[in-house]
Amino acid sequence: MSYHDGWAALHLQMPDRVPRTEYSLEFHSGLIRHLTGVDINSGISPDEKRKAKIRIQKALNFDFIWSTLTSKTVFEGRCTDMGHGVYQENNADYRRQTSVFIDDPDTALRFDPWELYGEKDRSALTKEYNDHYERNIKANDEAVNMTGIYITCISGLIDIFGWDMLLTAAGTDPQAFGSLTDRYASWIFQYFEALAESKAPVVMIHDDIVWTAGAFIHPDWYRRFVFPNYKRLFAPLHEAGKIIMFTSDGNFTEFIDDIAGCGINAFVMEPMTDMARIAEKYGSTHAFVGNADTRILLSGSREAIRAEVKRCMDIGKKCPGFFMAVGNHIPPNTPLDNLLYYNDVYTEMSKR
Repeated sequence: MSYHDGWAALHLQMPDRVPRTEYSLEFHSGLIRHLTGVDINSGISPDEKRKAKIRIQKALNFDFIWSTLTSKTVFEGRCTDMGHGVYQENNADYRRQTSVFIDDPDTALRFDPWELYGEKDRSALTKEYNDHYERNIKANDEAVNMTGIYITCISGLIDIFGWDMLLTAAGTDPQAFGSLTDRYASWIFQYFEALAESKAPVVMIHDDIVWTAGAFIHPDWYRRFVFPNYKRLFAPLHEAGKIIMFTSDGNFTEFIDDIAGCGINAFVMEPMTDMARIAEKYGSTHAFVGNADTRILLSGSREAIRAEVKRCMDIGKKCPGFFMAVGNHIPPNTPLDNLLYYNDVYTEMSKR
């Protein structure tokens, strides 16, 4: 059973098979058509698309469903719009229009989210988390579900200022940018308090703190302004007994120990992060999810796909909390045959 195996792995009780999850397969029309017979490009309703998504999650035996609730929508448009590149089929998600929220670094460094976004009703926030968690369970109760926060710290600042202004402000005055980060963390803390009061036993905390090459600000800055705030933000979750899953894109290898020290229970990573290091140091104490390279599924041979799955399994299979997944997403242009072969190899190698 998927729920049973996912729950066991998150509690470091090694299940008989390596559990798994994947991301964004609801956009892969070829896979959906193959597994369900549904053509999501035929003008079907959003509800029919949602049902097709759930059917492929069940068909592929997902053991947990990655999900967060709190995103840039809480800024109600009072933030930067960086547009959107092409990901979905037929360029459906491409958006060229952009807007800049603050165009001066000194103004950005003085920004106070409390003044603009204000205080929130904690009971109302908790209800939103509970409703979201219950919707997720209703959609697919055969996997471990969750709710969570996408804009934890750095990701929130990225959404507010956009990359150009964020980097300009950070480079103009790192100390003042750190103080801005502290102010943002104090504001988002009210969401963490509400999340702690929710009924979800597992929560997803997302924060894109690095790029593909690693840190984009000096590592000392992160250790002064990001990770101490993480400890404060996560404290209510610890007190409530939540399982905390942490996701960051990019390469956070240099911060593995820092993140673990903030009290998370599970790492979710892309292929750039050194999963072998996580397994070696934290494989008996933490769950971890990853980290097959999606580029190999996109353009690799069958031999390369098999080798990539084997690499991940050789690292994680001996660890009780390992979940197999392709990081970061499986895009819609991934050849269907490659995706099906990946699933066959995973299934073959998943048995312990």
